[in-house]
Order: sequence, then structure tokens, then C-alpha cells
Amino acid sequence: MDVARISSKGQITIPIEIRKKLGLKEGDKVIFLEKDNNVILINSNRLAFNEFQREMAGEAERAGINSEQDIVDLVREVRQRIWEERYEGNA
Repeated sequence: MDVARISSKGQITIPIEIRKKLGLKEGDKVIFLEKDNNVILINSNRLAFNEFQREMAGEAERAGINSEQDIVDLVREVRQRIWEERYEGNA
């Protein structure tokens, strides 16, 4: 267990072991969640990524994307469509 002192400005230093475990680096934002008279510190980047993963769960399968090759094919199709819209449509 690590202990940190609160400065006169209300600041604390997050111990390095905790920063490493949470993947925090200078400039990152954190979320303070109060629960049962305790504070939980959350890496906001990871939280956003996890929420995105939850929201997107199953979308690939619903779109018929079942393999890495399906993704490659889809990217190729989208690039072709963009090329045609931008360059071939103006000829």
C-alpha cells in the first residue's frame, strides 16, 4: 500500500507502481469515482476504449466481417469508392 500527501493546492503524486499498472503518463486524464466513502482512480483513456469495445461488440459479425482478410477487403473497397468519388467523378 502506498501513501501520498495532499499538497496545499489539493494535488497528490500518484505512485509510480500505480501509474505503470494503470498505463498513466504525463498529460493523461484520470477519473475520480467516489464509492462507499472511497475514491477509485480510473485511466480515462482506457475507460473510453473499453466503452468503445462494449459498444462495438458483435458489430463486425453483423457486418459479415469474420476474418482479417474480410477487413482488408473492406478497406480496399472503401478506398476504391473514395477514389472514384473524388477523382473519377470530376472528370
